[in-house]
Amino acid sequence: MQFDKNTSSPKKNAIGLIVKSIFGLAVITGIVLILNSIDFPSPKKEIEKIIPNENFKIVK
Repeated sequence: MQFDKNTSSPKKNAIGLIVKSIFGLAVITGIVLILNSIDFPSPKKEIEKIIPNENFKIVK
C-alpha cells in the first residue's frame, strides 16, 4: 500500500488567490457601474418640515 502525497505548491496557490481576487473586484465593479447607470426615481420637490422648538425635551 502506497500513500501519494498530493500537495500544491505555494506559488500555484498564490496565483489562484490573485486571480480570484481580481475576478471578485471585477464583479463588484461591474455591479456598481450597472447600478450607477440606472436612473432611479427621485422626488421633484424638496421635502421640508418645520419642527417647533417647544417639542424638544432635554434628556440627561
